[in-house]
Amino acid sequence: MATRIVNLAATPNPLPAHFLRGGTSKGIFINRCYLPPDKRDWDRIFLGIMGSPDGEYGRQLDGMGGGISSLSKVVVVGPPQDPWKNADVEYTFAQVGVRDSVVDYSGNCGNLSSMVGVFAVDQDLCPHPASSDRVLPSSLTVRALNTNTSKIIETTFPVAVPGTVAKLDLEQASIAGVPGKASAIVLDFLEPAGAGTGKLLPTGSAIDTLPSPGGSVQASLVDATNPSIFVHDANLNSALGLAPFAPLDYSDPRVLDFLETIRQAGAVRMGLDPSAQAQPKIAVLSMPDEGDSAADIVVLALSMGVVHKAVPMTLALCLGVASNVPNSIPWRIMKEDGKDSTHMLRVRHPGGVVEVGAEFKADGTVRSAKAIRTGRRLMEGLVYW
Repeated sequence: MATRIVNLAATPNPLPAHFLRGGTSKGIFINRCYLPPDKRDWDRIFLGIMGSPDGEYGRQLDGMGGGISSLSKVVVVGPPQDPWKNADVEYTFAQVGVRDSVVDYSGNCGNLSSMVGVFAVDQDLCPHPASSDRVLPSSLTVRALNTNTSKIIETTFPVAVPGTVAKLDLEQASIAGVPGKASAIVLDFLEPAGAGTGKLLPTGSAIDTLPSPGGSVQASLVDATNPSIFVHDANLNSALGLAPFAPLDYSDPRVLDFLETIRQAGAVRMGLDPSAQAQPKIAVLSMPDEGDSAADIVVLALSMGVVHKAVPMTLALCLGVASNVPNSIPWRIMKEDGKDSTHMLRVRHPGGVVEVGAEFKADGTVRSAKAIRTGRRLMEGLVYW
């Protein structure tokens, strides 16, 4: 096989970039025109931007990364290249490893997706998106194609003057994990089922039995916005040989290794690469504590082997869909607790509560998954790689 010659000399260093917060994540946004046309040449650039790999300290001090998965992300945005998708803009998400050199393109980021439309308008990449008063007054809706999943995500946000500048400082919404209020950005993932596998239930079943070192564990393997694996905390206790309601110690390497084993087994069942840590994600579900009237279900998510401080948005959206799938683990938890899963689902995570919703068609297929996020412009300038 001939060796491919990589020439990055034409890529500016430093290159123009924006540093933006979307939901509970932060990342570097880059106009695609500044990057090499061959995506295989992007990895080295993104690793340099983030300061990876940092195998010794895991802090990414030589780059823009923050030492955890939610702060080690890159989004590349450009004009749409597929006219059949009827998109205003398209984008590619990259999850950059912290301690290793892995750049993962296998899934999308729901939090940073909320800022794709804002960035596209700021960069004049979609100068004529449609005005929309159906969700927010004086707002724009930008229709974006995510190339990781080949799915359309609409973002609707307020603007100062239609077609010009997004207003992100209105006190309209607050989200768990972010202080204060900001403008509401409505995320609408259209036809979200099968983003990574082509099917809402990749195995055809709402419940699968996965092998683990301590015995089999039941899991729901669901693919909506991103492939996800849901397990019940009580099932984990049994497999780990713990009392039914004993709290799990997620700082214990034994527990983390156990969950990674389940995640990899679920990935194989879903037809995905078990060595790709970014997708599928695994989440441990439980019922809210007695007296917790603010939440319908509790989730603890792991991202790239680390407990997430705030649930990834695509996973929360997938959970919102899964809670409406009969006999799935989320559906069973809701029914056991006497909750109705047909409205907005209130999900408690370590950072607070997030509301997500799902809309189904008459034939049972998923029309859309919705959530509200906020965002902020943090910096515009040049970044070294």
